[in-house]
Amino acid sequence: MKFKTTEKSVRLIEAENTLVIEFPLKTKKESIKKEVEEMFNVKVAKIRVHCKANKKIAYIRLKKENPAIDVATKVGII
Repeated sequence: MKFKTTEKSVRLIEAENTLVIEFPLKTKKESIKKEVEEMFNVKVAKIRVHCKANKKIAYIRLKKENPAIDVATKVGII
């Protein structure tokens, strides 16, 4: 798991409460959801996945009661 730190990913954190994380290509949505929920103690509302060059980029929208900016701060993105 590797957080994306591009301008777009920071904008998604602030505007849409969405984290952008890279995973290995074989990772399934269910395991991504479980891993994020357990690691950061948050609830996931929706996951969108984009496969690109041997990696899977997951756009993970958190529920409103769990601000993505708090997770980003813990990890050191913001």
